[in-house]
Amino acid sequence: MSDWLIPDWPAPAGVKACVTTRAGGVSLTPFDSLNLGDHVDDSPEAVAENRRRLTDHFSIQPAWLQQVHGIVVADADPSQVATADASWTQTPGVACAAMTADCLPALFCDRAGTRVAAAHAGWRGLAAGVLEATLDSLAVPPADVLVWLGPAIGPQAFEVGPEVREVFIRQLPEATKAFVPSQNAGKFMADIYELARLRLAARGVTAVYGGGFCTVTDPRFFSYRRSPRTGRFASLVWLED
Repeated sequence: MSDWLIPDWPAPAGVKACVTTRAGGVSLTPFDSLNLGDHVDDSPEAVAENRRRLTDHFSIQPAWLQQVHGIVVADADPSQVATADASWTQTPGVACAAMTADCLPALFCDRAGTRVAAAHAGWRGLAAGVLEATLDSLAVPPADVLVWLGPAIGPQAFEVGPEVREVFIRQLPEATKAFVPSQNAGKFMADIYELARLRLAARGVTAVYGGGFCTVTDPRFFSYRRSPRTGRFASLVWLED
């Protein structure tokens, strides 16, 4: 737990956030040790204990989701597992959570410190508009929103085909600068952080922080691209109770 990340962003005092790492849990290899995903064939008992440790450490109630690479934004409810890729809340003590292992986690809050949200954005969800849907769920002017981009696959590791590039550029021509040709003919290296910033800026959100991580090369984090049989870490944001 000593290496869990606390986001560096100018969020209001009552807004709290954290990103877990592989450390601090009880799961065995290859899920060692703080796997929070209950859909990766890890021991259910181990996942339950890992989640309990997280919950007790911060005295929060995480609202876990069944993530499907879509754009549905749920009202965060710890008593049920919604099928969604983002959640929002204005209830103190309830944590919005995004589980990832290369996809982009994005944490949101308003400048007044009254609403928070978390989104899970793989390239499909990003292209479909999950960040924009999460922004809409907060129901505040875009200029009043702060976003922090958590650990995801870095631009030196994220190779995609031309069809992925075309999807983003068709929607937003400026997205061209988020892709550079790779060493493999016809392929491109994609910067998911730049894509997220461009899409948020297009909606009027310019207070965007974070980025600069790479889950593939940083052993603190689970990475599906590095090892397909692996766990999930969580990025969480909540209002202080």
